[in-house]
Amino acid sequence: MAKEVLEPVILNLVIRKIKSENELERNGNRAHRIVVTGGPGGGKTTAADLFRREIGDCLVVVPETATLLFSGGFPRSDDKVAIKAVQHAIYHTQMNNEKAHAALYPHRTLLCDRGTVDGAAYWPDSEEDYFKEMGTTLEKEFSFYDAVLFFETAAVGGMSIEGGNPIRNEDQKKAIELDRKLKNIWSRHHNFTFIPHDPSFMKKINFGLASLENIVKILDR
Repeated sequence: MAKEVLEPVILNLVIRKIKSENELERNGNRAHRIVVTGGPGGGKTTAADLFRREIGDCLVVVPETATLLFSGGFPRSDDKVAIKAVQHAIYHTQMNNEKAHAALYPHRTLLCDRGTVDGAAYWPDSEEDYFKEMGTTLEKEFSFYDAVLFFETAAVGGMSIEGGNPIRNEDQKKAIELDRKLKNIWSRHHNFTFIPHDPSFMKKINFGLASLENIVKILDR
């Protein structure tokens, strides 16, 4: 076949391959992702489960990675090297867990119990150092999430944060500190909703549910 005939054929095949790869990438990330986050004792995990029950099958919960890893034997330690090793594991597991859920449920909204950005608040060094260590940026990680629901910790109201999570080891002072750090980071997301502490957990949940339903409606337009 003449060169002048081959060149447009090859070019056309390359273009089709690029379009196909782009289409696969879009399909693999079609699911909207909403992060439910906040300091320890904010009720986010309970809220996520209630949201799924209330809204139905259009919503899939991606479980908290830290709980999965700590329950499976990862150590909790104040040692700086150990903390960094754990946060590396959490980041990469979170990222791939979200990818797996997006692939399995491409037409459903993913409700992520924490996201890849949370680790910056637990990192023993600076926020910038965390993202550098993970080989990413805050802006890049934000781009994976369509919205953020932030549940303020009950510790700010002087209430106990003890609950049904045996993995939690933070006291009230630490919970407030983490809540502040997490809010400082996540509040920079363009679609951030703050769910304040309320002495009535049901009022807090109802406010969160109404906010989530509104976000889902907007994203599905």
